[in-house]
Amino acid sequence: PTPSTQLLIGASYQRNNTGSPASATLRVSSPATLVNANGDTIPISEISWTVSAPGSGVPNVIPAGTFNGGSQVLATIPANIYIENCHTFSFANTAVRAAGTYTARITYTVTSP
Repeated sequence: PTPSTQLLIGASYQRNNTGSPASATLRVSSPATLVNANGDTIPISEISWTVSAPGSGVPNVIPAGTFNGGSQVLATIPANIYIENCHTFSFANTAVRAAGTYTARITYTVTSP
């Protein structure tokens, strides 16, 4: 991705036999807040992302969105296909926040029934 502030999100699902499910699901899970060392918080819903698809044949296969503090379905992945997007993250900045470095762990998961 360019610029260097983007993050590449990609996923694939290999289906080796006809008895396997025809697709998989890409999900993202997030906590309710970002937290700094002093315990100050920012709602995770203040963080959103836009997408571009420089390496994928299908534009915007992983849609833009906003974290919700739970599990979100991002895309269905057809068998034997790789999908990817470059995500650019933004902070809504709707209130004055205490200074500090705020962190949260975001997890992307591919599952198949």
